Amino acid sequence: MFHTDCPARDVVDHVTSRWGVWVLISLRSNDLRFYELRESIQGVSEKMLAQTLRGLVQDGLVWREVEPTTPPQVTYGLTEFGREVGESLTELFDRITRRLSPLDAH
Repeated sequence: MFHTDCPARDVVDHVTSRWGVWVLISLRSNDLRFYELRESIQGVSEKMLAQTLRGLVQDGLVWREVEPTTPPQVTYGLTEFGREVGESLTELFDRITRRLSPLDAH
């Protein structure tokens, strides 16, 4: 697992990237269109969100569906694997926010 050739390292890198965690947490309850996902994650640029989603789709954590409209509507959701990983991240996030004082919580 610590070897540079371990395929799990790429998945962990995508999940724990600056925006990967927030994408998985944002998709835990609902499938979202690209713009809805961008609005739900403050501070992420379109470029970074697209890059993050590309990696998570490639890793099998997120699925992507394109509706052939003009402009195309793209919807994202969690795969079973993504839900499993997202549950752990949500639990971690919830534990952290519970430990923060109400004044520190965002």
